[in-house]
Amino acid sequence: MAKAIHLNLDNAWPAGALPFETLDVTSWGPQLRFSAPSRLVEEFYLEAPKQPFVVYGSGDFHHLTALWARQVAEPFLLVSFDNHPDWDVRPPRWGCGGWVNRALELPSVKKISVWGCGNFECWWPWQIFGNRRAEHEGRLEVHPWADDRPLSDQARRGAILRATWREHFVQFVQALEGSNVYVTIDLDCLRAEDAVTNWESGRFTLEDVAWALTQLRGSSAPIVGGDICGAFSPPIYARRKQRFAGEMDHPELPAPDLEAATKVNLRAFETLWPILAE
Repeated sequence: MAKAIHLNLDNAWPAGALPFETLDVTSWGPQLRFSAPSRLVEEFYLEAPKQPFVVYGSGDFHHLTALWARQVAEPFLLVSFDNHPDWDVRPPRWGCGGWVNRALELPSVKKISVWGCGNFECWWPWQIFGNRRAEHEGRLEVHPWADDRPLSDQARRGAILRATWREHFVQFVQALEGSNVYVTIDLDCLRAEDAVTNWESGRFTLEDVAWALTQLRGSSAPIVGGDICGAFSPPIYARRKQRFAGEMDHPELPAPDLEAATKVNLRAFETLWPILAE
């Protein structure tokens, strides 16, 4: 098993449940959740331990993936499994809805490919807030589900369908041609029965993502790092503006049974982690 660490920002994962070191950084959680000033993000990065594989909290912290990716010195391609494209170009600079843009600024990132977007952000008119320039330039690929979209939307670049998405993913993996790969998994890419998160549920089954990871592992493209986030945690914020924006942006979902949510999310972890970080 590769070197890994659990950074406990928000108690999304129970103490002692993960098979590697846990570092308590809960004092940082409220400060970094959903969005944070650049100064705080950089201070956190200086303090955080550096390991190639990381498990951390809710998807509200997904912008931290752009920090973990800094650790990869050689050129690489970043593959994201996420129900959201996280490509929003609007402020704040550091937020879970726009972290892809921070990762694209890294000189080592050749391309980012996001798979499994099931929400509205990839479609007109909301896509105007996304980083379409990077998409047109070929530095960013988004692969949204289009089964329930008009035929015109199904022709969108990168759109995937339930019946054929695996075929497209195999072609994607074959085209990697030995490139280094970093993989980030936000559990909200999974169906509600496969993960309990703070966001809308995606359309991948747990077996789908396990299969995709197996395709990557079986290719000539080495996985040089990766992370898992997205487990549910009750939101706690440090600043009023941060809380207001976070509460406005989140969907209104019923509060989950925390014990049941933990069991579901641990099952997802136990299925995906051995393949991701073998």
